[in-house]
Amino acid sequence: MISDPEKSKKLSKNELIKDKSDFLRGTILEGLEDSSTGSISADDAQLTKFHGTYLQDNRDKRAELIKEKKEKAFSFMIRVRVPGGVCTPKQWLGIDELCNKFGDHSLKLTTRQAFQLYGVLKKDLKQTMKEINDTLLDTLAACGDVNRNVMSPANPFESALHGQALQLAQSIHDHLTPKTTAYAEIWLDGEKAMVVGEEQEEPIYGKTYLPRKFKIAVALPPRNDVDVFSNCLGFVGISNGQEIIGYNVLVGGGLGMTHGKITTFPRLADVIGFCSPEQAVQVAEEVVKIQRDYGDRSDRRHARLKYTIEDRGVEWFKSELNQRLGWNLEPVRDFTFESTTDRYGWNQDADGSWTYGLFFESGRLRDQSKQAINEIASKIDCEFRLTANQNLVIARISESDKLSIEKILQTHAVKLPQELSGLRLNSIACTALPTCGLALAESERYLPTLIDELDEIIDKLGLKNESIAIRSTGCPNGCGRPYLGEIGLVGKAPGKYNLYLGAGLDGTRLNKLYKQAITHDEIVNALRPVLEDYAQNRSEGEHFGSFCIRRNYVKETSEGADFHN
Repeated sequence: MISDPEKSKKLSKNELIKDKSDFLRGTILEGLEDSSTGSISADDAQLTKFHGTYLQDNRDKRAELIKEKKEKAFSFMIRVRVPGGVCTPKQWLGIDELCNKFGDHSLKLTTRQAFQLYGVLKKDLKQTMKEINDTLLDTLAACGDVNRNVMSPANPFESALHGQALQLAQSIHDHLTPKTTAYAEIWLDGEKAMVVGEEQEEPIYGKTYLPRKFKIAVALPPRNDVDVFSNCLGFVGISNGQEIIGYNVLVGGGLGMTHGKITTFPRLADVIGFCSPEQAVQVAEEVVKIQRDYGDRSDRRHARLKYTIEDRGVEWFKSELNQRLGWNLEPVRDFTFESTTDRYGWNQDADGSWTYGLFFESGRLRDQSKQAINEIASKIDCEFRLTANQNLVIARISESDKLSIEKILQTHAVKLPQELSGLRLNSIACTALPTCGLALAESERYLPTLIDELDEIIDKLGLKNESIAIRSTGCPNGCGRPYLGEIGLVGKAPGKYNLYLGAGLDGTRLNKLYKQAITHDEIVNALRPVLEDYAQNRSEGEHFGSFCIRRNYVKETSEGADFHN
């Protein structure tokens, strides 16, 4: 069953594209061979997302090119899956080389522990994809209506428990990766598999895959560094101190919405039960299948799992899941999160080796920062881990190599975490302009400027080292998880943003709209008195988001459906 038989609504256009695509093949190969344009057809542009690449154009150049009656400055963004953020130095060097060889010389670390390359021209797209696969990483299902990169705590070496959480993330990733051979045929010159029909080619997804994207994360208390409640499906590890004895199962998270459409809203996942480690992959498959069968395929704005659960109810979902599993989830186990913050600077792992957590503004590496990490990758025996906060953990460092790493970072003038404010260290920004076609306002190019000004305020107030989560996106789709920022900025129009306050630093509470469609100066003027109040009147250990609710700047959002109230 691929769609709910109770629904007779007209299918969305994307459903028809998938249906006739022959399991994601479409006419992508033919489009790549057409040298008359830097673009591909609209239908194929939807299908290439499943293969991990988006057609984009440089919006900074759009008006000039239109005036000159020239084609838009088309290029492709490629997203590279990195399950659990696990990346070897050799893989880092390989991806970085491709940024320089085919891209715009910058490297983006994403909020799903993945890489993004920008500016790849169509003529270079196939070769770039092939060389990504040569690094033993891939781009299949990095985008599209499928399960995407599975996240887990950033450093699996922190303890034995962290390693176990990574193992689950990798197992789910492997199990839910699409089986179609279209990826190998198009990008790797593979042969088409001799299988016919949805059962053979895609036994989990079927011919039309999922109604929308699907996101999964594995978290390990007390640090919620993957923002597990924002995912369609989450697993929270419960341990006896020595090993993970099972996972609480969370369903129905998702942060995208549409301006002016109150039937769309961000939603945090519900905790519905507990399973053993051996049962978790089966749970993941059955949750995906429920969404495959019951998700809304007529309205893509209403097609995420969060709306399936919101419409039908949590109890219905639990009953349906238990029935499909053939056994019942156990009662939820107690757990507590403290923050969503990364571990910065030097930290020692359970086995005595060292890790160094680095902050990169908006996850973007260029010039000096790229050179520094390349030198570390080339000279130091270590491991790399991408975090869900757009940062990098260098792991498995010996005591004897610590000084060498510090010297490399100093030589390349890389800003160290101890030099930065708690506000900046807890900042996230999506890419937005000029490459994202959905952006209504700047984000990555704007947030650092705002933080510069806010840093002057918090420094005078004695708040420089206070962890305050600030997150920015250029549109309401939520790629930078703005609705989980204690300060959230969402682009409304060029130079104007909706300002949200009141999320929980632990990732367990959404924020609420405070000011609508305001400019940079208005944002600063709105935040200054709130920060002054916080500096003077906060309680011991009280985080900024909780303070904003206690002082009635905004009401608490208890559930996603209350977000607009």
